[in-house]
Amino acid sequence: MGGRILLRIEDLDPVRSRPDLIAAIEADLIWLGLRFERPVLHQSSRLDVYRDAIASLAERGFAYPCFCSRATMSAAVETLEARTGRPWPRDPDGVPHYPGSCRDLTNAEIAVRRGAGALPLWRLHGERARAAAPGPHRWTTFDAFGDTGCRIAEPHRWGDVVIGRRDVPASYHLAVVIDDDAQAVTHVVRGADLLAATDIHVLLQALLGLDRPRYHHHALVRDGKGDKLAKSKGSESLADLRAAGWTACDVRAQVGFG
Repeated sequence: MGGRILLRIEDLDPVRSRPDLIAAIEADLIWLGLRFERPVLHQSSRLDVYRDAIASLAERGFAYPCFCSRATMSAAVETLEARTGRPWPRDPDGVPHYPGSCRDLTNAEIAVRRGAGALPLWRLHGERARAAAPGPHRWTTFDAFGDTGCRIAEPHRWGDVVIGRRDVPASYHLAVVIDDDAQAVTHVVRGADLLAATDIHVLLQALLGLDRPRYHHHALVRDGKGDKLAKSKGSESLADLRAAGWTACDVRAQVGFG
């Protein structure tokens, strides 16, 4: 398609984003024959940008601090299910919607919790956000041949999604839409496991006045048993394949780009 390739290091996780792993990503891509522009953007250098975005959303009533732990949230959901006799709504990943325990905290209550040393995460106020940007929010798909299609986002499926973590002032959802706009990204290629997340991305784009790229969600690369490759399961890495004698041409042919 004649595009430019941009590599972005999404190193918001301070534990897993080690320099040696980042270097390995660049080495793997270069070995495969992909050439990307420099300098490479590191999200860890843009924390103030994400912090300002959350502050803007909060000032407009579209974000709020949440002090709940996973345990207290699970307990609240169990109580609600017992009270109503119905399953509590879940997002496309199967996680229960946030029950809203901190949604209506007063400034005084927030100050007391902060004063006691509690660190909040930040949630998107889904109902207010959807009311302010009701849509329908359409986004354009494209395939390997450049042909386009259209989908309509369904952000209600996610409830009050997390947009800022306790340890860093952003979640994946918030950071990628801000950085896509900042880097003038026109076409996004990502795995099919992130298809549903585009619901939240297009809503955030509408709220923040950001440009919307086109999206392609490709099938996942799986092992011989059909399972998704994962470091946690010890799946073979590109470095493992190189050590076993594979060439970059072998890898490209295996995934359909011979």
